Amino acid sequence: MGVVRALHMRRAASTWIVLLSVLIVAGCSSLERLPSVPAAETAKALPLGIPNARFFPLQQRDELIKEGENAIERQRQALALAPGAELPTAHFLAISGGGDDGAFGSGVLAGWTDAGDRPQFDIVTGVSTGALIAPFAFLGSAYDRPLRDVYTTISADDILKSRGIVGGLFSDALSDTTPLFNLISRYFDASMMAAIAAEYRKGRLLLIGTTNLDAEQPTIWNIGAIAASGNPGALELIRKILRASSAVPGIFQPVLIDVELNGKQYQELHVDGGAIAQIFLYPPNIALGRFGSRQREAYLIRNAREDPDWANVQRRTLSIGGRAILTMLRASGANDLTRIYFVSQRDSVDYNLAYIESDFKTAHPNKDFDRAYMNAVFNYAYQKARAGYPWRKTPPLLAGVEGPSPPRPTGSAGQ
Repeated sequence: MGVVRALHMRRAASTWIVLLSVLIVAGCSSLERLPSVPAAETAKALPLGIPNARFFPLQQRDELIKEGENAIERQRQALALAPGAELPTAHFLAISGGGDDGAFGSGVLAGWTDAGDRPQFDIVTGVSTGALIAPFAFLGSAYDRPLRDVYTTISADDILKSRGIVGGLFSDALSDTTPLFNLISRYFDASMMAAIAAEYRKGRLLLIGTTNLDAEQPTIWNIGAIAASGNPGALELIRKILRASSAVPGIFQPVLIDVELNGKQYQELHVDGGAIAQIFLYPPNIALGRFGSRQREAYLIRNAREDPDWANVQRRTLSIGGRAILTMLRASGANDLTRIYFVSQRDSVDYNLAYIESDFKTAHPNKDFDRAYMNAVFNYAYQKARAGYPWRKTPPLLAGVEGPSPPRPTGSAGQ
């Protein structure tokens, strides 16, 4: 989902249908932008001239593998390990979208800190609202307080300004997310970027997912590499990436990102990473065994309820269409968790999942970013984590299916 809990997705889905109808009947002139990157050159265009600023996993598998190998080498150096010495257990954290239910992820992390056994993560990934949480999670418990504030003290006015139906139909989205960009800029400042750069140099990776609409491809942004580049435009680019990852198509305005290819300027149109995947850990076309033998643990925080949201759907076109889109989004998230589970099993990675379960009884109010609701979600997650979070070992689609735990690597596991 996007940075809001799909911003009243029932209304949003209906609006998408109306939008398509209006465009088909009336047509709209396109808003101005620089040309998109030619299809055959997509992976060659560079933001700020930084070669490892981002990756298209479908095209750049080898480049991603090289980035992983370099990260491990930096980690060895930071730990002063001799060549060939065994690396410590690797901890991965993936955080999903979910709008104001991001208060769940915030609560899990804060409670985990107070439980006393929260690890430092080697890799943190985020999509949509998870992209906003990820930098705080990456930098550790010292950032729990501002993370909590982001999800328990704000309102919808801190996220967007409505353009109205007419204004939205003839623009690039129904809402102006300048308030969200200002919120991002308030927290993600130069000092935060410098802290991320320092951790990147120690071999840790912070990865954010967006969707490149021009290329119809997922994009993995290497935030640490951008932060450590020394480029004067790095801070602005990272803020744009975080805004783009939260841009629900049609609801929040997309983000244009400048790139250069062969001395010529282009622009890419990026939206919510959840348009392709609600959550990601690492590309499934990369087996972790190639990075050597070590224990690996993955923690997935799904900022959403996984139990069905029953409703009496009216026999009307917009009601049926809106409900169908909601159902597809829910199914997409469940499928992502299942895909990650099977990839984790293949690579002998210990799988741990947290999501809002049926024991949370507070109904979502009609308005998004209701502070009472967000505090209820935060406290629910915090109390569970503070007591020792009961991580699920299988995704909801496989609930009740018994299977062996993944074996610990003993030599060449995953290769």
